[in-house]
Amino acid sequence: MPRSTARRTTTKRTQQAVLEPLDTVRVGIYLRRSTDDENQPYTIEAQEERLRSYVDSQPNWVVALRFADDASGATIERKDLQRALSAARNGLIDVLLVYRVDRLSRSLRDTVHLLEELDQAGVVFRSATEPFDTATPIGRMLLQMLAMFAQFERDMIIDRVIAGMERKAAKGLWKGGRRPFGYQVDKTAKKLIIDETEAAIVRLIFDRYVRDRLGTKSIANVLNNRGLRTTVGGPWSGHKILRMLDNRIYLGELTFREITVEDTHDPIISEETFDAAQKILTERSEETSRRASNPSDYYLTGRMRCPQCGTALIGTRATGRNHTYRYYTCHTRNRYNRRECNAPRLDADAVDYAVLTALASFYRDHQHLIADAVTKAQRHHRDARSDRTDELTIIETELTQTDQAIDRYLGAFERGTLDEEILATRLEALRTKQKQLRQRQAELTEELDDEPAMPARSTLRTIVKHIETIIETGDDLRRKALIEALIAEVKITGPDRLVPIFKIPGANASRDAANVETGEDTDRPKSTRPATPAAPRGGAAAVLPATTPPKGAVRAMPTLVEVGGLEPEMLRSLQG
Repeated sequence: MPRSTARRTTTKRTQQAVLEPLDTVRVGIYLRRSTDDENQPYTIEAQEERLRSYVDSQPNWVVALRFADDASGATIERKDLQRALSAARNGLIDVLLVYRVDRLSRSLRDTVHLLEELDQAGVVFRSATEPFDTATPIGRMLLQMLAMFAQFERDMIIDRVIAGMERKAAKGLWKGGRRPFGYQVDKTAKKLIIDETEAAIVRLIFDRYVRDRLGTKSIANVLNNRGLRTTVGGPWSGHKILRMLDNRIYLGELTFREITVEDTHDPIISEETFDAAQKILTERSEETSRRASNPSDYYLTGRMRCPQCGTALIGTRATGRNHTYRYYTCHTRNRYNRRECNAPRLDADAVDYAVLTALASFYRDHQHLIADAVTKAQRHHRDARSDRTDELTIIETELTQTDQAIDRYLGAFERGTLDEEILATRLEALRTKQKQLRQRQAELTEELDDEPAMPARSTLRTIVKHIETIIETGDDLRRKALIEALIAEVKITGPDRLVPIFKIPGANASRDAANVETGEDTDRPKSTRPATPAAPRGGAAAVLPATTPPKGAVRAMPTLVEVGGLEPEMLRSLQG
């Protein structure tokens, strides 16, 4: 029975190309003569003659547009192929017809990409000489199978590139990427060669650290005062000095993943000097892995930002004659110096105490604000739905573009026009971006599906009891876990003023939480006590820092707390 097709009407992103009965089916014929085809068996004229005969054999089919390229099929950047895709997107054709599939592209990945683009535009793809018709279930199944093989091919190429870099590393060759300070790259030999100007600075750094016993920040200040700059032209920091002191590349070694090769290039530092630096690093505990301050001691790590420069506040220590003092310090000030940011340090004991007692007060005495917050969050969720939908569309478009960029780089690598080292560097950046986009896609999808709901009174009573128990008897790790579960951030609004922003648990698992920002500031007591203050007990509520009832605005937040804020399993784990 003759097959007929339908003109494409309005298309959507998830629409499949199908053929339905209609008066006229507009066909776009695509012709390509490859410059590398031996004896040129598929001339433009021969293809066009056969395609027009095929169209004449189909009821109600007419040739609406003609597209022809005289170019290789190794790339999709062909003038008339792009015109054909534009015509498909603009609804000017219903079918794109080729003589053979390889006239469209010789690359499996490119073929899958083009077929998916046609399918999204609602345009059927058909080959005149092969059983390839995306209007049929079998054709669509074949398309899905081709996509699977294309992904397999892509992954195999990436694995091959990584394996090549591992083989190169095993031979002691430079694998690519940013060169280390003190060396240049011999691109012909793939070896590192000493840059004597920079190597003198490397030796100066090790000499000042080992012989003069200067700290990493002091060394960075010395270099910056002399006008010396890093590889990328930026200022030196204690962190950069620390990484350099711990980098075995200056001993003539190269490491890639778990492969380490010695004597791959000339060393800048002697083994004796390097070992002496490691000994001092261990003694001073400057390495991150040997840092003395336990991050669990600082409850609000990652929840406060410097009011002057906007960077995160981190936990630091200062040792006095009789006590060790704990502070929250601006990351910029700690990494560089007070000239970069002169924000004062905060007494960590006083801040932790103030925030914990304010948290207990809020959940115990101001539950009516939770109801207001949830109501406002529900209204905001409905109002923001359109914005989230638009953002999701943008994210999905960027994901498609990122996938296409990866395919272009892989195609260039296969054609021999892109170096392996450049490919590896660009693939790493694109795959990182791809991961971030997919994460945001999942977040938006969940936000669209979930609406904030008021937690049950029994749930709130459980949370209040849990908060009071942890404050009264919990250790540092459990108190920090409590803050991570119920506090979104703490804003610093003045020299002695804090504004905690609380999380409100949803009524069901995987529900959105609401966010309440207190309208009144929380007083931060000026404490000079070196030890953590005693946790409030029983009637201590009368002296809580939050003496003014919190009130304020609500902002929608992604899911931050599970069922009832704290499920029974979580309660047991927090209480030990």
